[in-house]
Amino acid sequence: MALALLVCGVVVALVVVGLFVFGLRRRLIQRSGGTFDCSLRWDAPGPEAEPEPSGKGWVYGVARYNGDRIEWFRVFSYAPRPRRVLERASIEVLERRTPKGEEELALLSDAVVLACLHSGTRLELAMSEDALTGFLAWLEAAPPGQRVNVA
Repeated sequence: MALALLVCGVVVALVVVGLFVFGLRRRLIQRSGGTFDCSLRWDAPGPEAEPEPSGKGWVYGVARYNGDRIEWFRVFSYAPRPRRVLERASIEVLERRTPKGEEELALLSDAVVLACLHSGTRLELAMSEDALTGFLAWLEAAPPGQRVNVA
């Protein structure tokens, strides 16, 4: 009986420590400011491939502005480094749309989907309307001489 209680206590303690580390990591990411909730679908199929987009491939995360880059971190990860880094000069906005079909279940309720090309790779970002306004302003605020592709 005492062994079972000890094992249960250790399991509960490990779960609490794991949740604490998730929260601490998110606070460290957000500490420098300029962060927003942003789901990402990397290597997304084009509109001709999927007339009704599925909810597959979307990963919830947090994006952070860092100079001329956007650093994207998975929410449910312990990794201290960003999973993806998007260079401002390499981002080309293709279209903006509302989530369709199963995507509505996979994304946050107020999300807007932005289809982009980044160095030849098609990706989709889903964020709130306010975050989208800030993202597009950041793209257009490129230093003089940099190419900006906003549709």
